[in-house]
Amino acid sequence: MQDEGIGVHAVKAVQERFLVPPEMEIVDGGTAGLNLLPFLESRDRVLFVDAVDFGQEPGFMGELANDAIPALFGKDKSSLHHLGLAEVLALARLLEILPKEICLIGIQPQAMEPGLELTELLQGKLERLIAHISDKLREWDIQLVPRSPSPLSS
Repeated sequence: MQDEGIGVHAVKAVQERFLVPPEMEIVDGGTAGLNLLPFLESRDRVLFVDAVDFGQEPGFMGELANDAIPALFGKDKSSLHHLGLAEVLALARLLEILPKEICLIGIQPQAMEPGLELTELLQGKLERLIAHISDKLREWDIQLVPRSPSPLSS
């Protein structure tokens, strides 16, 4: 869904550009729903990156932490297979497996039509989003080390 995939694009870019420290696990939880619960259990910190409707102009980037991240059950859920982040966090809270610290770095989408590519606007914000992810991880004492350029790319 075009800009809805910003988190997937960001995660892929981080994995391609940086060596992942052993204490860090990167998960593409795009449509995982309840399957995210095991990734929350026994974690001290979890960083989510996603398209978020902040009610701002497209491309706006924001950060929510802990209780500021909505964790509630929606009224219109007809199936547990279609749970969003808010419902997963609400269930994790009920199960008492919510990490001590959670952060959501989000960006306001421009378009949510079917498609695999980001809009030009969000594509242009991807570098800033990756820098924000790196800064947050550094704040948590996790250093992302750039991968060495391939000898073939010189």
